[in-house]
Amino acid sequence: MSSAQTAFFVLVTLAVALTVCFASLAYFRRVTLPRPAVGVFNGNDMVIMMGFVVVLPVLYLALPGWLLPPVLGLTLAGGLSVGYGPVVRRTGVRWSLIAAVLAADWLTARSAQDDPTHATPYWLVNSLVIMLMAVGAANLNAQGGLKLRHVSRFALALAVYDLFFATVIPLTQKLFDAVQGYAFAPSAGLRIGGYGAVVGMGDLLVYALFTTVAYKAYGRAGLIWALALVTVFGALAPTLTPVTVQALTGHLPQIVPAQIFFGPAAFCGYLVLRRRGPERRMADLRPPVPPVPVPTAQQPAEPATADEPRERSRRHHSPAGS
Repeated sequence: MSSAQTAFFVLVTLAVALTVCFASLAYFRRVTLPRPAVGVFNGNDMVIMMGFVVVLPVLYLALPGWLLPPVLGLTLAGGLSVGYGPVVRRTGVRWSLIAAVLAADWLTARSAQDDPTHATPYWLVNSLVIMLMAVGAANLNAQGGLKLRHVSRFALALAVYDLFFATVIPLTQKLFDAVQGYAFAPSAGLRIGGYGAVVGMGDLLVYALFTTVAYKAYGRAGLIWALALVTVFGALAPTLTPVTVQALTGHLPQIVPAQIFFGPAAFCGYLVLRRRGPERRMADLRPPVPPVPVPTAQQPAEPATADEPRERSRRHHSPAGS
């Protein structure tokens, strides 16, 4: 890998990772999602999410190539509709926008397959879709009550998962190869000529989720810690490791999972931040508005007493100043 390719790889990865973090933070500060009907999210939800992380790659690899884009497209459409319901409240307008951006993803993917020079428009559109999905999903969990300890443990579990399936069983590389070139590929990045940089949707979700929940839990200090960890261990370490290994061994690794760096760093970051005290909740940031009481029935007016008309007449005819 040349120095120019390395610089492109580092800069694009850093830009994508930080963009999704800042976008998720902006969403969190400006949009309030309704409380989940099933209660607040907790560690059990992280176990369920981890189950999806384990099962979905196997499912994607088992699907025939012609069926993969429709499945991915339907998944993205449902996620975007839920995540951006409070942003675009009119159902027809929201679904029209989702259909338009997914159609653009589909068309640019077909153009990229016919002519490799058209790969750049595809990656721009597909990256937009995947980043929007990551931002919406991160806020659904952050505003739903997920705590930083849950996110840090989830990132640590992902690190173990990625290390195993990148070194022992090469599932990560197979999935990466299987979805590339298809519409709605679960990754964001950019390819221009011989230069390329790609970040998986799972990595982007973890970065956005950790940043948003850290800000919710510990304010400005949590945000600074999260952005620093995403920059160093989410972007720089995974992109600089391949060229370092190549310089030392002469072999360029095909894939270096980012979570093997970010997962342990995120967990250590949580251990540092929790010394500041208990985590803030959504109720601490945005106290719930008390409901306005609505009368069930109009109360009948009390009948006037016999002396009330006489008292009204006396007040009406009394001289000024009395």
